Amino acid sequence: MPLTSVTKDAGTLTLTVVGDYPVAQQRLWEAFADPRQLERFWGPPTWPATFTRYDMKVGGRAEYFLSGPKGEKWNGSWKFTAVNPISYFEAHDGEDNADDESMPAAMKFSFDTTTAGSRLTIVTRFSSIEAMEQTIPGMEQGLRAAMPQLDALLAEGSEPAAR
Repeated sequence: MPLTSVTKDAGTLTLTVVGDYPVAQQRLWEAFADPRQLERFWGPPTWPATFTRYDMKVGGRAEYFLSGPKGEKWNGSWKFTAVNPISYFEAHDGEDNADDESMPAAMKFSFDTTTAGSRLTIVTRFSSIEAMEQTIPGMEQGLRAAMPQLDALLAEGSEPAAR
């Protein structure tokens, strides 16, 4: 499984998730830059994501919802604060969750080339230790359930990055 580490740091109020993939950096980036691909793995299998808006540029927004197995719906959005194609993007949780203090304050998704393919690093920053403690258990569980779907997506028709 390419998800190689999940690290919580109370001192910096961050959760860092690292995954290594046997595909080129460009291919990994495309999985996150294309909302149709992103919705295939962003939510856990029992809570699939649907992106209704995806304007990946500084100041742009992504809007999505997760659909639960019993008809539940959870809305989410990001406001893009930095976009450097193929290398990284940064986003703040959008206004949909502005009143929810437990939501992460900001996220940075970095994409790097490695000798075996590429590496994804997601650093999520929280507004407080309380927000971290409240959010991380469910967030970590969700990521661990969702990321194997990224593995499957990247395996479809991809060629090994290292030649």
